[in-house]
Amino acid sequence: MPRLLLAAGGTGGHMFPAQALAETLKARGWDIAMMTDARGQKHTGKIPADPIIQVKAASISPRRPVAAISGVMQLAAGVRAAKLFIREWQPDVVIGFGGYPAFPAMRAAQSLNIPTIIHEQNAVLGRVNRVFAAKALHVACGFADLAKCPKGANITTIGNPLRQQIIDAIPTTYQAPTDRINLLIVGGSLGAKIISETMPAAIALLPPKMRAKLHVIQQTRPEYQDAAKVIYKEAGVTATCETFFSNIEDHLAAAHFVVGRAGALSVSEIAVMGKPSLLVPLGIAMDDHQTANAKSLARLNAADILTESEFTPERVKTTLEGRLNDSTWLTTAAAAARAAGRQDAAEALAHLVINAAA
Repeated sequence: MPRLLLAAGGTGGHMFPAQALAETLKARGWDIAMMTDARGQKHTGKIPADPIIQVKAASISPRRPVAAISGVMQLAAGVRAAKLFIREWQPDVVIGFGGYPAFPAMRAAQSLNIPTIIHEQNAVLGRVNRVFAAKALHVACGFADLAKCPKGANITTIGNPLRQQIIDAIPTTYQAPTDRINLLIVGGSLGAKIISETMPAAIALLPPKMRAKLHVIQQTRPEYQDAAKVIYKEAGVTATCETFFSNIEDHLAAAHFVVGRAGALSVSEIAVMGKPSLLVPLGIAMDDHQTANAKSLARLNAADILTESEFTPERVKTTLEGRLNDSTWLTTAAAAARAAGRQDAAEALAHLVINAAA
């Protein structure tokens, strides 16, 4: 029975693609194990991996030399633990999904000549993935363009493996809105302050006839939830504001237009769903990778991008009014987004792993 070791950082952006791959290969009889850190352990509940090994890992920043020294020592301890586990468990392939918690397993695997694969979710190769890219059999990437990849790396574009509930909810067609406009507003795992504040104020500026058509589903930070509800009520807008939606796939499927951040999985989900969008890249994102992600749709005229400094109520109101009144653009943007989506990413990544083991 072939064996795969997953190595991933502690965020959903790293964990969800790992989950999708694990589910695909588990169904084919593979043994799956995983290495992550304490933060990543919280995201492993739905990942079909056993055992799940917790290793020490810490980010390293030259701006904080004392913390960097501590981080190097933690990574070294993690590599030692990873080598011990790999020698005992003997995986056929080790795949890294990025983040410093993936470092120990990838370093150990390459030093022991175990075949390695990298999956990069973003349009900019992450710093840990850059360390191991040249020696990996494949650098499987979520977007057609991948910046900061070292020379000699074997880049293979496959898309981002998405959770099955997203794939199952993909609508067959897109219908531009007429009497009712479904607007979905999301802000990442915790909601975004700037989106929570700006969107209700922007929507309140829209003409009354448009406001009357709007049905807003908004992910809102807890501290802004009450204020948002008041603004929407006073503006005559039907709105549901919550901090978290367990059925986000249903809201994505029903949306006519999406406003949100430009994390790799968010952009990929918007694409496979075939939705026009307004994207607001996180300004402090490493290497500005969210802007690069957003451009994958913007260059197809499937999305608009506003930087955080541009994301004002007046600018958003103008963008929404122009786009939501243009059925032709909405329809063509939806088709362009759908064409860029990759429903088969988990299968494509599984195929690379199977070939690596062979």
